[in-house]
Amino acid sequence: MREVRVNLPGNGYDILIGTGIEEAVVSFFTDADFSSRVLVISDTNVGKVYGEKAAELLRRAGKQPSLHLVPAGENSKSLEEAEHVYTKAISAGLDRKSAIVALGGGVVGDLAGFIAATYMRGVPFVQMPTSLLAQVDSSVGGKVAVNHRLGKNLIGAFYQPKRVFIDLSCLATLPKRELSTGLGEIVKYGVISDEAFFSYLEANCDSILAVQPEPMEHLVVRSCEIKAEVVTQDEKEAGLRAILNFGHTMGHAIEKETHYVRYNHGEAVAVGMMGAAYLSRELGLVGDAEVTRLRELLLRFSLPIQAEGCTEDGMMAAIFHDKKTINGNVKWILMEGIGRVRAVTDVPENVVRKCMRLIISN
Repeated sequence: MREVRVNLPGNGYDILIGTGIEEAVVSFFTDADFSSRVLVISDTNVGKVYGEKAAELLRRAGKQPSLHLVPAGENSKSLEEAEHVYTKAISAGLDRKSAIVALGGGVVGDLAGFIAATYMRGVPFVQMPTSLLAQVDSSVGGKVAVNHRLGKNLIGAFYQPKRVFIDLSCLATLPKRELSTGLGEIVKYGVISDEAFFSYLEANCDSILAVQPEPMEHLVVRSCEIKAEVVTQDEKEAGLRAILNFGHTMGHAIEKETHYVRYNHGEAVAVGMMGAAYLSRELGLVGDAEVTRLRELLLRFSLPIQAEGCTEDGMMAAIFHDKKTINGNVKWILMEGIGRVRAVTDVPENVVRKCMRLIISN
């Protein structure tokens, strides 16, 4: 088992990564100062496979778990669905020291974290991510939110979990598309922070796609290390943490334009990274070589580099509703090379539109 520490003053926590981590889960809940009642939130796909297993671990720890399943998919990240979960929490008798457990992918983690942050003004929160995307990204760092019809993640909070349990054995049965969407965020970490990691992805593409244990452990551990380093320095996105948004400005616009059903998050981010790479090249920050390396790696991981079902004007409108846009100024995270990025706020609209056209599939 590997551990990564998110070292935040007053609310730091450990990420436990490995296979066969059941005893660590039981031990944690046995020793934690939580009430006996626990609410496990999962979705209709993951809950059928892992819901009862998680509940049994909690019972072994002396807890009384309730399991609540939300419909699988991005549409469950809504205030309407949150109200159903609040009702379940109240009906199950959860108090201020009752833990809420997120068992699933990024949607479940964001929704459950939002519930934990707001139910009785905040109750303990534990992440058990089952998808690659959630394991390397959304389960770490404390960003929790629901969507609004006008934009993604506009209603939320910074709320750190008490612990993150990452069971790598969940990846063995992950559908190919879910593997690829997680790889989109993993590629991002190489671009923003670690060229050696990016090169590792290039050199080990085949074994990664075959979900071989050693490279998968390295991918998850290194991704968590990079995110933990960033979050430790900037918990609430006052500065450095913005680099984690590389590819997300256009990516979120793509998700909104396609109504959150055509593309998984990592797929939209992959297209958004290409848009950011084209912007970087247009502004003279990188050359063709860096753009080509990124494009080829995304393609090898079966990720899209263009988006269907989007319009230039629709994406522009979505960007200006994005939470990263302040006083009408868009903060773009752009490449200075593989492993280095910078924030730029003065990108001319005509340049943005030119690069958008390169990622919109006609």
